[in-house]
Amino acid sequence: MTVTISKDPIVVFRSWLAQAEKSEPRDPTAMTLATATPDGLPSARMVLLKGVDERGFTFYTNLGSRKARELQANRKAALCFHWKSSNRQVRVEGTVEPVGDAEADAYFASRPRMARVGAWASKQSQPMEGMFELEKRVIEFTAKFNIGEVPRPRFWSGYRVRPVRIEFWEEKQFRLHERVAFDLVDGVWTPRRLFP
Repeated sequence: MTVTISKDPIVVFRSWLAQAEKSEPRDPTAMTLATATPDGLPSARMVLLKGVDERGFTFYTNLGSRKARELQANRKAALCFHWKSSNRQVRVEGTVEPVGDAEADAYFASRPRMARVGAWASKQSQPMEGMFELEKRVIEFTAKFNIGEVPRPRFWSGYRVRPVRIEFWEEKQFRLHERVAFDLVDGVWTPRRLFP
């Protein structure tokens, strides 16, 4: 396992992600995001990782969505990456902070035009009468922005999960899987092996 090569789990994660990008047939950046309400009711869904650095793991969403509402009320979350092609899993736990406006603007501007229009059209997580309602809103916002720039809506931005724990798991024969957990203690990552 390459986990023990580095004392920095972000370096290890980037290496594993690079390998997954070569071997996963679709969406190697897909991750489960688990949030919880203030009273502890958990919910999980798939989102896409849009950035990772020493500050943490970044994703974007509609700020009116269930995930965003839960993150406003409870600033803790967990992520789980599972790459079947390489028999690997990475779990991340940490606190959550919003990204800055400049970072959100830059990412939003990099999205395909219709994805930007779709961000305006979708009232994410709210009840919808039928697909026609969404299609009608897409047409309305396509016409509104015509050939001009599609700015980032105020209700759309990103979050960063600042990890306090990152665990790497790799499948091995005879269920002798390797697990290494990194815990952030006083600003220093401390690795330790775990029984599978």
